Amino acid sequence: MYQTTYHRPSSVDEAAALFAKGSESKYLAGGHTLIPVMKQRLASPSDVIDLSKIKELVGIALSGDALIIKAATTYFDILRSADAKKAIPALVHLVSVLGDPQVRYRGTIGGSIANNDPAADFPAAVVALDATVKTNKRSISADDFFKGLFATALEDGEIITAISFPLPAKAGYSKMRHPASRFALTAVFVTKTKSGDVRAAATGASQNGVMRVPAIESALKANWSPGALDNVRISADGLLTDIHGSSSYRANLIKVMAQRAVTAAG
Repeated sequence: MYQTTYHRPSSVDEAAALFAKGSESKYLAGGHTLIPVMKQRLASPSDVIDLSKIKELVGIALSGDALIIKAATTYFDILRSADAKKAIPALVHLVSVLGDPQVRYRGTIGGSIANNDPAADFPAAVVALDATVKTNKRSISADDFFKGLFATALEDGEIITAISFPLPAKAGYSKMRHPASRFALTAVFVTKTKSGDVRAAATGASQNGVMRVPAIESALKANWSPGALDNVRISADGLLTDIHGSSSYRANLIKVMAQRAVTAAG
């Protein structure tokens, strides 16, 4: 059994200081990734720094034209948030089809996007809603944050503090769930901004993780309706092929999920 030291800091500054002192420190949010890989001996951090009890990292608020969700806010808290339901119902729907009750009670939005699993739900929402990821050091735009499989723009020791989601005119999310893991086999989040711009992001499909889908964005900007996507063809290049589905299957799923997301958005 290897030795690790568990810390429960009370502030972001304290957490960052503890991280800097450790020889190989890791932050812990909901624990759905770090704990399993530690059990499998794929990670052996010298120090585990638990962010879940830092009060300044928990909460949801409407601020002007944005919904602010702090990083250690759990999925369950988002599900029951009146502000989230009012501001971006599609985001609450995303949480409702994420994992199972046990995952939703412990998982955090900050942990999800920091881990950037290629089949995770929240990266699609962050990209499609053109959110801003706020850290203890800076603000990072959604298009600059995700850098490929399990990779982000976060620097060593940097802590996500909140995600700011601009309020859309319309937004919808549709997901083909893997029946066992409940991760996205393929899922699409679509948004129409108040100025008329359209963004669409797919998760679970690309070899590089979350991706924007320009063909869908162009078609929906011209005509916001499911039928506008009938003749759109998504290239299978760069998409995943595995035992659950081929790249061509996922390419078709991107279109189908986008159509369902537009229907959900209204």
